[in-house]
Order: sequence, then C-alpha cells, then structure tokens
Amino acid sequence: MAGAVLAAVLAAGLAAGCTASDGPGDDGRGSPRPSPTQSREPGGAKSPPALAVKIDNAPAARPQTGLDSADVVYAEQVEGGLSRLMAVYAGKLPGSVGPVRSARESDLELLRQFDRPVLLFSGAQSKLLPVIDRAPLEAVTPESDSAAFFRNTARHVPHNLYARPERVMARPPGEAALTTGFRYGRPPADGRSESRLTVRYPAARFTFTWSGSRDRWLVSMDGAPAVTPEGERLAPATVVVQYVTVRPSGYRDFLGSNTPYTETVGSGKATVSRGGRTYEARWDRPAAADGTSFTTRGGAPLNFARGQVWVVYAEAD
Repeated sequence: MAGAVLAAVLAAGLAAGCTASDGPGDDGRGSPRPSPTQSREPGGAKSPPALAVKIDNAPAARPQTGLDSADVVYAEQVEGGLSRLMAVYAGKLPGSVGPVRSARESDLELLRQFDRPVLLFSGAQSKLLPVIDRAPLEAVTPESDSAAFFRNTARHVPHNLYARPERVMARPPGEAALTTGFRYGRPPADGRSESRLTVRYPAARFTFTWSGSRDRWLVSMDGAPAVTPEGERLAPATVVVQYVTVRPSGYRDFLGSNTPYTETVGSGKATVSRGGRTYEARWDRPAAADGTSFTTRGGAPLNFARGQVWVVYAEAD
C-alpha cells in the first residue's frame, strides 16, 4: 500500500510539473547526487529501475505508440543514415509501446547512466548479444519473455512488434530512476528567439516547430508531423541537440552495413531549446555511470523546462 501511494504521489508530481515551461527553481535532479548505482527512494529503499524501449523510426513504423508518455526520448543514427529512438519511462507507463526494434552497441553506453535499467528490444546482432548479457541492465526480448510482447496484425513485419510495459514492471519506477543529470528550472536570461530547428542525418530529418499556444515544440520527422495513433502531435518541452562523435562500431547488420557508434561519454557542444528560445551550451559526461550535465557558455548550469525532453544526437564537425 505504501509503495502504491508513493508511486501515485510521484506520478502526480511529474504531471503537475508538465503544465508549464518554467518552474520556481531546480527540482533537485541536477543537484550533486550519488552515482546511479547508489540511487535511493525516500526512506532508504533502492529505487526501481527506469524502463527503456528501443523504438523503430522508419516511415512504415509511424505513428509510434507510447512515445508521448516517455520522460526522455533519445534519437540516434543507425545504418544507412536512418534513425531510431530510445524512449525512457519513469513517471508513467504506457499501456503499449512500439514498434520495438533491435538494440545497438552504443545503447549500452547510453543506458549506463541509469541503475540497471530494464531494456525492451526485439533482439540484436548475434555477436552483440553476449555483450548485452554482460551489461548492467535487464534485457527483455520476445525470446526471454514472450508475454511482454505482441504482434499488431495491422502492421507488416518488422514494424509490428509491440511491448506491454505492465508485464515487466508492476508500477512506474518514479522520478528517482531518472539519473540523467538534467536540471529543471528557470531558463537563462539570454538565448536567441527560435521558431523552428532542424537536425539532419544522411537519410533522416527531425524538425521542431515552436507552438506558443501549447508552450511546446511540435515534432516532425522526415517532413511529416509526428503524431500519436490518436493524431495528437508529439510535443516535448525541451529539445537538446547534442553534438557527438559518431564512428564505425565493430558490428554490421545482416546486409553487411556497419552500425554507427554514437559516443555519449565525453564533452562537446550542444544547443538547448525551450520556451521558443535556443541557448548555446556545453555538455559533459565524464564516465558512463554519470549523467550528462549541460552548462551555459559562462559555465552556469543550464536548466530544462519541465516536461518531456528530446535529445537528438548530431554528428560533431
């Protein structure tokens, strides 16, 4: 009963925080904290793990299900210059999510910032599977837990595999699972006015258009509005474009194409867009077990708006 009450309080707090761009100050997630492996809930109990789902982003996979419920959505480049998404859930769990697709080597580095997260994915290149088994996460695939997945008969393979998060965790893990290093609060005083921003991959494109009436960025992918199955626009409060090294990995897909490796440990340039303005930033993640901090040119912490965050990994010059 106590756990159910705590989950309800955390979920209600997150929902309330999503109603406005700005808050009265930092909510504490960006404050100095123990490493993810030491994360605790109030009272000293170990916090439940975050849920991460690898989501298809091919045109045939759209509209995706469950993206609007994610706390953070990461976009990364894959074979052929296309893109895939990693959605991370803590505040609430969608009834279903997908289409679910395969994992990549760089996903393991990205997810190290969370304390043994649950990762739902459809599989991986055969040589990568033992590496995933050794990673500090709980891997869930159709082979390991068939009850957690189902096929949508209205879609074609391979864009028709979906997951039921409630089959793998009884309740949302709560805010304590989001060990991203992000800070939430008021924006800096500067920044440039921005109504539209675009990130291009060799064969994919993300565009975010500011909506003053919704106080959100409206997402488009490959020139088409990104919507839920009900037709609602995907609309994060904060959009981060993080410039990273994208290099060849040691793995190839079944066609022989090399899988890009997106390096998310290190430091570099970024932009943080919120409230219709864009701020030049620097990102820093010293080690895989650390979250990623964002600072202004002057070195001050750069707060995000409360609500969903999209992080798009773009190749640094």
